[in-house]
Amino acid sequence: MHETRPIFTAQFYPDANPGPRDTEFLFDSFISLVKRGKGTTVSSVLPKAGATASRVEIEDALKAAEKISYPVMIRSAYALGGLGSGICPDKESLLDLGTKAFAMTKQILVEKSVVGWKEIEYEVVRDAADNCIAVCNMENIDAMGVHTGDSVVVAPSQTLSNEEFQMLRDRAIKVVRHLGIVGECNIQFALHPTSLEYYIIEVNARLSRSSALASKATGYPLAFIAAKIALGIPLPEIKNVVTGKTSACFEPSLDYVVTKIPRWDLDRFQHTSNRIGSSMKSVGEVMAIGRTFEESFQKALRMCHPSVDGFTSHLPMNKAWPAIVDLQKELSEPSSTRIYAIAKQLYAEWKTQALTYLQSIPVKPHAEVFLLFNPSEALPEETLRRAKQIGFSDKQIGKCLRMTEVQCRQLRLRKNVVPWVKQIDTLAAEYPAVTNYLYVTYNGQEHDVKFDDCGVMVLGCGPYHIGSSVEFDWCAVSSIRTLRQLGNKTVVVNCNPETVSTDFDECDRLYFEELSLERILDIYQYEGCSGCIISVGGQIPNNLAVPLHQSGVKILGTNPLQIDQAEDRSIFSAILDELHVAQAPWKAVSTLDHPVVLTKFIEDAREVEMDAVAKAGRVKVATKKIANAFAISGPFNIQFLVRGNDVLLSAAEVQQMSDPLRVAVGFLLVMEDGQRNVSRV
Repeated sequence: MHETRPIFTAQFYPDANPGPRDTEFLFDSFISLVKRGKGTTVSSVLPKAGATASRVEIEDALKAAEKISYPVMIRSAYALGGLGSGICPDKESLLDLGTKAFAMTKQILVEKSVVGWKEIEYEVVRDAADNCIAVCNMENIDAMGVHTGDSVVVAPSQTLSNEEFQMLRDRAIKVVRHLGIVGECNIQFALHPTSLEYYIIEVNARLSRSSALASKATGYPLAFIAAKIALGIPLPEIKNVVTGKTSACFEPSLDYVVTKIPRWDLDRFQHTSNRIGSSMKSVGEVMAIGRTFEESFQKALRMCHPSVDGFTSHLPMNKAWPAIVDLQKELSEPSSTRIYAIAKQLYAEWKTQALTYLQSIPVKPHAEVFLLFNPSEALPEETLRRAKQIGFSDKQIGKCLRMTEVQCRQLRLRKNVVPWVKQIDTLAAEYPAVTNYLYVTYNGQEHDVKFDDCGVMVLGCGPYHIGSSVEFDWCAVSSIRTLRQLGNKTVVVNCNPETVSTDFDECDRLYFEELSLERILDIYQYEGCSGCIISVGGQIPNNLAVPLHQSGVKILGTNPLQIDQAEDRSIFSAILDELHVAQAPWKAVSTLDHPVVLTKFIEDAREVEMDAVAKAGRVKVATKKIANAFAISGPFNIQFLVRGNDVLLSAAEVQQMSDPLRVAVGFLLVMEDGQRNVSRV
């Protein structure tokens, strides 16, 4: 710290300690530091750590629990993500969890436990003139007890009767009017599974995590509408962005099903439980759209993990189940793998009861699909079509028929089993939709749009996960905007409802779809795209470079075969040796699951990274040899280890940079890359 000029820095992580006053005190501390001047330490102006919970506070919580009767749920006030919450089945657990919760907040809520009840959410909008509408109704597949951010969510609700739906909608609107809310509001209900008994769990008089999902699920831009309402504009005077003519004072009517599935990366941490509960653990999510729940659900599972084929018993990343699995426990306790445990149990039952099942009852749709496990060259067209309608991918079906994904695609096309492109229609075809917000389904008979733009396809980043976050979306959006500025039509494919790239006004056509070979080929061929940019979405689209190239897709930027060479550590290392570029010692080893590269840890070394854009191997910065050797056209990132005078190459990525601290630089590089790519179209 300087003697004459006090220095104050802070690194903000809002999710770590959220709430309305999470970082405000730092600004006050900074002003105090400046005012006191010379000799003042940072610690002297920071607020003192809060004391642990007093006995009075804990005793109040215990009294409340005794009155309500165990089990109880406790939740921290002024917290997001379920921080400090949990189920307390007895006094001892309440003492433990309550003490921890009071360390983070001054208030906790002790409530009756409604674990096992249905969790239903409504998004409600009201203006100053008392126009009030329920925009979206959502149902958590997981029962109460699991944070909504960690639960599979479906819109609209699939298990509510009309009486239940209308009852909760009526209560939601009454609450919003009673509280005098002007803007957008999220209300969460707990509904008894066999009666009309319900409780209001939470009212968020603001945009919430669910609001973003509801906006993307319905095509109704809640934040946009809420901003206009805040300016005093009534709902009837705000235009419906989907029809372009009717007003925003309407309740969306959906002719499709939306499924949201969270993305967990718990395997990245050793000794971490995969059990989920009232405290959120997921790091991202995906949203899928289909005409049936089955289609939407299987799509979402594939979106979440490219290694997952759909509703199967295979765990993500090809991870093996333990040798001994207590399936009853896996089914009864919420976890990040419970979906796959359900599939495992169903498959076990089908396998043992298949013959009886097919002989004793009329063949139903699920029985039709079961026939796929008994491959036959004479697969009926209707069976194949039915499998596609309930969400099975070419890759899934190909495995059942002992075919490759490409062979299965060819078989499907020969039988004329093709998908249809549909618009997000919030009025269920009651009024013409003009939106560019699209999805693909096998439950249709015609396309809703014409394909005459021949735009440039841009692949998004998929779900946020450890190692891939908002920086890739920033790069994708920057690329899309540059393409449009240069007069090119854009076709965006992504499945992440948390991104700006999935705002349908950011591009000419938005497909809320899987980042898979099958789906990208469908869209690319329908749209007649002039090229595809894969370098701004991270590893998921980058892994598709070679398969897309082999299927006839024109990849803009670096040649896919060169990308593949850079991804293959053995080939990449050999080329570096030819170029006399030093590298850290490494060795490739294989396990039963996947190959692993072991690299020597260089002690006392600094990590130096180089971000650049090249055109046909010519670069503006260093790393000329590597750029020339791989004929890079577009963005790339190289990581070096520096110790003394020794410079060793650690890794290279022929794709957009992945460090959020370099997003500003990445923006400029993507802009330049976009112009270079367009010059080739």
